[in-house]
Formats: sequence, structure tokens, C-alpha cells
Amino acid sequence: MTPYFVFAPAPKGRYLSLEERIQIQVGMHLDLSIRAIARGLDRAASTVQRELDRNSRATYRARPHARKTSIRQRGRWFRGPNSYTAHGAQRWAEKRATAAAGGRLTRLAARPVLRERVQHLIGVDDLSPRQVAAQLRIECPEDPEMWVSHETIYKALYVQGRGELRRDLHKRLRTGRAMRRPRRLSGERQSRFAGMVNISERPAEVADRAVPGHWEGDLICGTANKSAIGTLVERSSRFVMLLHLPEGHGADAVQEAM
Repeated sequence: MTPYFVFAPAPKGRYLSLEERIQIQVGMHLDLSIRAIARGLDRAASTVQRELDRNSRATYRARPHARKTSIRQRGRWFRGPNSYTAHGAQRWAEKRATAAAGGRLTRLAARPVLRERVQHLIGVDDLSPRQVAAQLRIECPEDPEMWVSHETIYKALYVQGRGELRRDLHKRLRTGRAMRRPRRLSGERQSRFAGMVNISERPAEVADRAVPGHWEGDLICGTANKSAIGTLVERSSRFVMLLHLPEGHGADAVQEAM
């Protein structure tokens, strides 16, 4: 009989969590097959295989074109008993995420223990981000590494960068919104135009270029505003499109050119 894990699978997201990596390590020690480990995680077998190839100690020290030392026989991976460790794999995954982000990683993405605690307080204890921030200071008064502001939590919920909070957690908030509504500061003036949408009201994923597919438009005007060229910039890739405006640069002309 094939043994199974003694604890429930962690919530599944796009990337493997520390809990899932711990289950992979347990499966390796139990000499389970790739498919058995994948079934216990409710993941594709290729996901587990890729995780072992990337994060086993045998491949850590390999050069880019060196021959891999792992061998699969009869549906099982034969590696040393300590070739794969969950915490080691988590560190390597976070380092790759940091490199992919140009060396910048958010506070929650860089601290898995803090991230897991925030997810528990929101998903299980039903606390709001502001209450979570206060609770963490109560729990860890002398450990600033375990503190996080409610604004950082909101960004992690709505921006959804790699290593951020689970994608379904925003449903546990009192508003249940999938998009954040920015708070209005005291003293802010009202819009001078009816129906105008202020740039500060754009979603968080647009503001920090986290999600591709959002465009920004502008005009480059000539002498005395007699001629103009329209510009459209995709905020994530910075891809630029120019609009030819021979018939003027009013709203209708720009819309027609687009």
C-alpha cells in the first residue's frame, strides 16, 4: 500500500509553498513515486519533477551545461537521503524570484514565516489588514522583522507579485473586492470635471507595473499646438506606439486614430 501524507495539503497557488515543499521532502524520504507525491499535493507530476530538478542538492552545484546526476528508475527518483530539503529549496526559489525582480523583493515575499502568519490571520482568524498589522506588533513586540504595515498587505493582496499572498485571500476581506479602492486623504480637492477619474484611483497592479496589458496615453504637441503626435505606452513592457493625428488632436480624433 502506498503511504500518504499525515497532514492536509497546503492551499494551492501558482508557485509551490513551503508546506508543499515539506511534503515533497517527506515523500522523498518515504520513497514515493513522483506521481504519488503529486497526487498528495494535488499538483501535476511535471511540477514535482521540475521542483526536484531545480532544487535538489545534486543540481544546486551543477554548472549550466553539466550533466544532471539525478536518475529516474521504475517511476522513482534515486537520490541521496538529504538531496532535497524543503527549506533549502525555498531559499533557492526566493533567490531566483529576487533575481527575476531585478534584486527587489517585497517584505512579504522575502519573509516566508511572516507571509504564512499574515495568511493565517486573514484566512483563518478573519482579521482585516489593519488588524493584522496591529496583531503582529502585539505578538512580536521585539522583532521588527515580523512587522508589516496594512498598506503592504493590501498591495500584496491586490498586486499579486511572485511570492505574495494567496490569490483567494481578498475574498476574506470585509469588502470582498478583487480591486482596491484607494483611501481619500483629508484636504484632497474634488474633481473639477464631472465623471473624471483621477490617476490615483487606478488599480494597484497598474500603478507599479506588476501586471502587463495596461496602457498609458499622452500627446506630444508641436508649435502653438498646431500639430501633435499621440503616444501609447504599455506600462509593464514599456512598448510604445505612436498615433498619427493629421486631422487634429481632439478627443474624437485621438479615439479614431486608436
